[in-house]
Amino acid sequence: MDFGVVVQTNPPAPRTVALARLAEEHGFDCFWTYDSHILWQEPYVIHSQILAHTSTIKVGTMVTNPATRDWTVTASTFATLNAYFGNRTVCGIGRGDSAVRVTNGKPVTMKVFRESIHVIRELANSRSVDINGTTVRFPWSRGSQLDIWVAAYGPLALKAAGELGDGYILQCGDLDIAAWMIETVRAAAKAAGRDPDNITFCVAAPMYITDGTEENRRHAIEQCRWFGGMVGNHVADIVARYGTDSKVPKALTDYVAGRTGYDYNEHGKAGNSHVGFVSDEIVERFCLIGTVEEHRTKLERLKELGADQFAGYLDHDNKEETLRVYGEAVIPATRDQLAART
Repeated sequence: MDFGVVVQTNPPAPRTVALARLAEEHGFDCFWTYDSHILWQEPYVIHSQILAHTSTIKVGTMVTNPATRDWTVTASTFATLNAYFGNRTVCGIGRGDSAVRVTNGKPVTMKVFRESIHVIRELANSRSVDINGTTVRFPWSRGSQLDIWVAAYGPLALKAAGELGDGYILQCGDLDIAAWMIETVRAAAKAAGRDPDNITFCVAAPMYITDGTEENRRHAIEQCRWFGGMVGNHVADIVARYGTDSKVPKALTDYVAGRTGYDYNEHGKAGNSHVGFVSDEIVERFCLIGTVEEHRTKLERLKELGADQFAGYLDHDNKEETLRVYGEAVIPATRDQLAART
């Protein structure tokens, strides 16, 4: 299993770069940032600085969208980063959440979503693509390699992930939900004639290490409760479209029954005022909270379900210590061990 870190691009930018360097030092494989240009700083500018100050870690968006950014610009940005820093990027993409909703926009249609994935992939992989009746490519791009990882919850988006994605991103650490989502994407890939094993499955959720005391656990739960509200935005869309009796597991859809609204001014912030409907049970299910051993146990379960990467959100008050403990005690115990002598 690989490991990633997910952060907001809050100022000052040098601290984000420092977190990426620390993540690399502690053995993380990917450093992901939100892409919501009004709420936070422009991620791609910071990505270039991260790549310049690290040597192995990959950077990516969790997630960008095809509504607020022209597809060719997105492709050009990734291809440029690859040309300068050697193919160390991943494009996580969804239909649009905070970046579009904060300006009263809406997620793109599935048709547009599929088209955008195709255009970005072809151009960012140094290939030509047809756009508006003409064939274009980046004449300066040679050998760029960019994987597209599709973030999805709903049935049609999951189908797109299986049919088109190089990877799939599930922003929820619940084991039952992960099992259903991963299997649904794998089934869609197989039905499309693809080998599901060629898709990288990434489970993303807040990670918070506790010391084993009840007081510390209570604090961790409060620091991570925001995540249930963020996931609830997507779940509310699913319920509005398909009702409460869709194929999507009730473990995901039932908890939003008490949801009354959402304030994007507090998006992704610990202690926000609109997550009262998110129970302690949901926080524990959706996130990785607990002692080192509890983290190891849940990660092993996710690995058994088919997760190839766990990406942990650091939107809480214990960022550096979480990276240290993961690097020293969690990652080494979860990776496949190699013997020096047999």
